[in-house]
Amino acid sequence: MKVIVAITGASGSIYARLTIEALLRAPEVEQIALVFSDTAREVVAFEGVDIPQDERIKIYDNHDLFAPVASGSASYDAMVVVPSSVGTLGRIAHGLSQSLIERAADVMLKERRRLLLVVREAPYSLIHLRNMTTLTEAGAIIIPASPSFYSHPTTIEEACRTVVERVIAHIGIRQPHYEWKGE
Repeated sequence: MKVIVAITGASGSIYARLTIEALLRAPEVEQIALVFSDTAREVVAFEGVDIPQDERIKIYDNHDLFAPVASGSASYDAMVVVPSSVGTLGRIAHGLSQSLIERAADVMLKERRRLLLVVREAPYSLIHLRNMTTLTEAGAIIIPASPSFYSHPTTIEEACRTVVERVIAHIGIRQPHYEWKGE
């Protein structure tokens, strides 16, 4: 499986780190294409998050529209924008492919492949909600960065992991995770 991970300048870099760590644990993931938006690296550094490095991760410049992820023929299986700013979400919803992140997301939609956006914003405006609706109607999956508390997380990382577990499941990867049993 080949997965694209796009990190935008939205707060919540921990979600990106945890997502990449989970993908690296999955034996079926053979390649991760990693793209940072222009401000993502600054936010990652400001939040003190270390993004994993591994030989399966290939980093592409967000301005390189000749990168493999810009073409449907590269056959990536899934893409997750984590965290996704509402600006990136809006540009993707309206087909404005001015960066590699936006173009790769456009490719995922046109090829009918999995596109997930982990939106990190609160509250949502009507424009945000309409853009989410547009993307959902186009086949994307919107996953708000809203942790669950059924598993009684005791750290921020444990709470964030509840979101990442859903991301990984929606990509189509099976990994151990908390399951609600109504108890």
